[in-house]
Amino acid sequence: MKMDMTNQMRMEQRMKMAPRMIQSMEILQLSTFALLEKIETELNSNPVLEVEEETSETNSSPDPDRSEASPVQLPSQSDSQQQDFRTGGDEGKQEDFRKVDDFAEQSDDYMYRTETSHRAGNDDEFDGKLEAINNAPDLGVSLNDYLNDQWRLVDTDEKTKKAGEQIIDYIDEKGYLKVRLEQLHNKDKNDFGIEHLEKALKLVQQLEPAGVGARDVKECLLIQMAQSSEDTSLEREIVSKYLDKLLENKLPEIAKKMNCDVERINEAILRMRKFDTSPGLQISRVKNHPIKADVIVEPVEAGGFKVYLADKNVPSLRINEYYANMARDRKFDAKARQFLNDNIRSAKWLMDAIAQRKQTLLKVSQAIVDNQSEFFEKGRMHLKPLPMSQIADKVGVHVATVSRAVAGKYIQSPQGLMPLRELFGGGMETDSGENESFEAIRAKMQQVIDSEDKSKPLSDDAIKKRLEQMGVKDIARRTVAKYRKLMNIPTARFRKRF
Repeated sequence: MKMDMTNQMRMEQRMKMAPRMIQSMEILQLSTFALLEKIETELNSNPVLEVEEETSETNSSPDPDRSEASPVQLPSQSDSQQQDFRTGGDEGKQEDFRKVDDFAEQSDDYMYRTETSHRAGNDDEFDGKLEAINNAPDLGVSLNDYLNDQWRLVDTDEKTKKAGEQIIDYIDEKGYLKVRLEQLHNKDKNDFGIEHLEKALKLVQQLEPAGVGARDVKECLLIQMAQSSEDTSLEREIVSKYLDKLLENKLPEIAKKMNCDVERINEAILRMRKFDTSPGLQISRVKNHPIKADVIVEPVEAGGFKVYLADKNVPSLRINEYYANMARDRKFDAKARQFLNDNIRSAKWLMDAIAQRKQTLLKVSQAIVDNQSEFFEKGRMHLKPLPMSQIADKVGVHVATVSRAVAGKYIQSPQGLMPLRELFGGGMETDSGENESFEAIRAKMQQVIDSEDKSKPLSDDAIKKRLEQMGVKDIARRTVAKYRKLMNIPTARFRKRF
């Protein structure tokens, strides 16, 4: 087989995204919290980037709207400099920057500016690093660490102590022991027996949080009831003998077998609600991240709504004037000036991307509010179908840009705090010929279920008929069942109250 090498020419079109465009898209997708983290990272890595100090005028009359981006003073650069973007790794950056400092120390012309232009500034200036440390959340302890700390204080023999340590290692995040004790016993590797594991398990189940170390829900509830200071004899009997019937909501059958009325069973169920079926989740490293509004919508007395961004904590950025002048001064080393120019260009792109994010998010939010004004006035049942393409056409951007702008963002309005993306969606036609959003239909469905007679809850067919009476046209029973599951609403059998 003969192999030859030949030259071949081919004409084709390829679309390549510039680094500046990629950065703009990344910044646009960030929430306010994520944007603050991004800015902090850039401030720590880019020596020419700094936070713009607030003027006395700004301090005396702060504007919560901040509808216009803060002006940014940039050094003049040639077009070729602005178009040429070089991305370098962190390797060698500290050494290069040390060289820049050496040049600065040798120059008497720039020395008098160092104290006023340095990012650290005076004692009253905002210290981003210190603020990040102060706001860092406590990681807490894991359930395993929490139990081991208690187990060390338990007074028992050495073999039981080791058996308990192994049991704790197999307790899951909800607090359950999902393996059999026989599986934990290995006489070739461990010097304790099955009797030590059984003894250790009883001791582990006495640790906090109450119910930890249980092997199923029944045992978890019984452990908590046994440790309760109240009389839980009725609850213990229900759980130990009729838990399966309880889960199937067969309360009359339980009452008949226990020779009591249903009302007494209901009272016991109310008392049982204070017990936790996942006690281990009380102690966990996993914390819910706080949700903060990115967009604020407020009603105006004259009518309509005012829309602005909740970005007053986002600092205004600028280029350090000292290093900008140094980058233009030809008496400094060319490599040092090139290093500064690259960082200046990178900082400028970041500031442009933040300004573009602000402008795009504000325009998209305003267009959404204009289209969903009835929702903000009257509530979720008046939410209209709104495709992203409609907002994209109105704002004059691509649909993908709208999708990135609303991703992970939250809006605060008279209707509460909600994801901005929930204001989009499809719908179906009503009897009046208008389109109604799926979210509005689900709100009507929730209203129907809330107003039903709980002693005779409505079936999915009955809910379908009620929705048709409310103007929802041609909705299928399977659609009702689908919405009910999405809303975590149980079937009529489990909604029944005795």
